[in-house]
Amino acid sequence: MSVAAQPLTAEDPALSPWWLRTVWIVMMLGFAGLIAITSLAYRNAPPIPARILDAQGRVLFTGDDIREGQAVFLRYGLMDNGSIWGHGAYLGPDYSAAALHRIGEDVAEVIAQQQYRKLFSALTPGQQAAVYAQTTVELKTNRYDAASSTLHLTLPETAAYRRQIAYWADYFLGPERNGGLRRGLVSDPTEIHQLSAFVAWTAWASVTNRPGENYSYTNNFPYDPDVGNAPIPGALVWSALSLIMLLAGIATVLVLFGKFDYLGWISAGSHVHPFLLPGRASLGQLALVKFFVVVALLFLAQTLAGGATAHYLADPGSFYGFELDKLFPSNLTRTWHLQTAVFWISTAYVAAALFLGRSLRNDEPRWFAGWVHLLFGAFVTVIMGSLLGEWLGISQMLGRWWYWLGNQGWEYLEIGRLWQYLLIAGLLVWFAILLKLVRPDTLSEPSAKPLVKLFLLASLAIPLFYFPALFFDARTHFTVVDTWRFWIIHLWVEGFFEFFATTMVALLFYQLGLTRRNVALRVIYLDAILYFGGGMIGTGHHWYFTGQSGFNMALSAMFSALEVVPLTLLTLDAWDFVRTTRADCDDCGKPMAVPHKWTFYFLMSVGFWNFVGAGICGFLINLPIVSYYEVGTQLTPNHGHAALMGVFGMLALALMVFVLRQTSSDDRWIGIEKYVKVGFWGTNIGLALMLAMSLFPGGVLQIWDVAQHGYWHARSLDYIGSERTRLIEWLRLPGDLVFILFGALPLVIASVKGWLSVCRQSPD
Repeated sequence: MSVAAQPLTAEDPALSPWWLRTVWIVMMLGFAGLIAITSLAYRNAPPIPARILDAQGRVLFTGDDIREGQAVFLRYGLMDNGSIWGHGAYLGPDYSAAALHRIGEDVAEVIAQQQYRKLFSALTPGQQAAVYAQTTVELKTNRYDAASSTLHLTLPETAAYRRQIAYWADYFLGPERNGGLRRGLVSDPTEIHQLSAFVAWTAWASVTNRPGENYSYTNNFPYDPDVGNAPIPGALVWSALSLIMLLAGIATVLVLFGKFDYLGWISAGSHVHPFLLPGRASLGQLALVKFFVVVALLFLAQTLAGGATAHYLADPGSFYGFELDKLFPSNLTRTWHLQTAVFWISTAYVAAALFLGRSLRNDEPRWFAGWVHLLFGAFVTVIMGSLLGEWLGISQMLGRWWYWLGNQGWEYLEIGRLWQYLLIAGLLVWFAILLKLVRPDTLSEPSAKPLVKLFLLASLAIPLFYFPALFFDARTHFTVVDTWRFWIIHLWVEGFFEFFATTMVALLFYQLGLTRRNVALRVIYLDAILYFGGGMIGTGHHWYFTGQSGFNMALSAMFSALEVVPLTLLTLDAWDFVRTTRADCDDCGKPMAVPHKWTFYFLMSVGFWNFVGAGICGFLINLPIVSYYEVGTQLTPNHGHAALMGVFGMLALALMVFVLRQTSSDDRWIGIEKYVKVGFWGTNIGLALMLAMSLFPGGVLQIWDVAQHGYWHARSLDYIGSERTRLIEWLRLPGDLVFILFGALPLVIASVKGWLSVCRQSPD
């Protein structure tokens, strides 16, 4: 049986109630700001006209065509090929930017013919400048009539739109010209017409001035000086002011840490030795080990899908001579790359939470092991069913059921709607098990009740804050969807999952006997105040250019800068983790026998990558003026890999290693530890090589190209397919190989060996 943590000293007195009150105040203010921004998204979103008329007053396309075109975009997984307004994948172009630039070129050509009876290329520089100026006026004039919900296009705009249909039909002919899509992916004329209508509408919203303003519905994004799109003044002003907010926030927190020396993880001046002893797991805890076999296998699958996706950037036409796009096209491999990441990280957290919850009590209820098996079956069903559904959906084998059983198409939320319902149901069952497992009357150490309450509160937030994923469908306005989508991607992951992870680490430290209860509580409260203080309203930095107004840019820029503040403190946490594995007891002077060396090493890497990935790489792209040129370039996955894998992934691996060590005897651990050691160095070195050799330099060069030639060019296939860009993508191969062969694969072996060891054990 597990041995619960014993009190380090006499029971700590209750903390000041203002800790918890401050958390609630910060959360309420944060939600007030976030809800205000979200509600404004409905009001300020670019209008979808009921009718779009050509120069002769005939209907070119309708609002229904635009909505159906968005559904086509999603049904064929095109958000995992290219992007809209910078949000999506990086294998293909930004569809809105490509359409806008081509429309601008076509309008300029028509004006040149009208004014000078010459091709645009035959004009003098002065004449070309005059045509560009007239093109800007033509495109930026808003001819939408809200009363009749009608958009009137001029003769040049009409001609430009009609050329879009042929362009997008040509785009899908072969994988070498579209970043690895299945050959002839979209060929139906009706679907091509609808997709062209949707993309043309996104281009119109990108350039046409918002009523009463001198900038577009997307705050002049994307950058394209040929059509008059340049940064708005607010992008520069709010970026500068957010830097002041950042410096003030860092100064305030450092002063507090200097004044109150009890802030931090490790308790000093106490007799600290671990009380959770390895090799004494209960039947239910042993049953949880198989979750981590699934975790490791999904981790390996994610790395393989990621490697295949990266290869499509380096060589979209073939996979070492094999036409991979016929079986696994690039939009499918990227979908799997994202979804397996979400699944293996969340599965690790779910299983570790149950393991820690069980260790809070001396006895194990008879129902626990059975429910663990049932929950395991439910998770495997949802994971495998949704991944298979995404394959069938992108392959167009599900018919009208594509949205429910297959691939919804929204980046990071690709899984079918049915699987989302089942996932939420599974998470609610998981919370119910936790709630019953750690009832106050069952705790072996009553003083842990405040920690347990926070642990349960954080656990409940996981299923509750996934609900916004159900607030939209394939035809909901893109601006509205992107708003709710980042309630999941940012608020759910970087907010409440961060809070949940902090409570788990605090509970782990308490049960290992390394920290007092009040120290753990203060860390949870402080992290919650700092993360929610900047991270909630800071969610809006994803919405600078997706149809939101300047109000969002102002508010989000100021608060997203504060997200960096708590990350600067993680370097202190990392040093605490190192000292914990090497320190002597303050009381007896003997070395502390901490049997979880590699757990702490992974926690140390969490602190490092949080500062580098979320702090440095995240702040680099958060400022509005930088984001304007950067969003959707390789600097975005540079941040994403360092933050998602480096923080949440490394924490998931730390929890996996902890459970493997707790369920293994000293003798069996020797055979497992060597693979864990290799996996630790392989994942960290491989991730560093990916960033240093490919993602970061590739991102810097791409943003340079944006500034030189416009966003459309840096996201075009001409740039992506250039020799220099493909060379940089090939330079990612060493990091990928190290990460897969010396990171993911050894951890699979370690998890399987740990599970086989458990299978041979008989419960105490």
